[in-house]
Amino acid sequence: MNQSELHQMSLVECRQRLEQLLEEQFKLRMQHGTGQLGNTARLRSVRRDIARVRTLMTAKARSEG
Repeated sequence: MNQSELHQMSLVECRQRLEQLLEEQFKLRMQHGTGQLGNTARLRSVRRDIARVRTLMTAKARSEG
């Protein structure tokens, strides 16, 4: 996920993307716990994407209000 893609998203789209990422993170954690996760680097990238989206949402909320 690019920063430019994120900045073009509305606040509602950011919330939807955050929900998708949190769901994906949960699934990856379950796979990791059961030993079925092949690409462990994906956990890290999803976690960082979540942080990016949350940071952008905070910045957009501050600029709007």
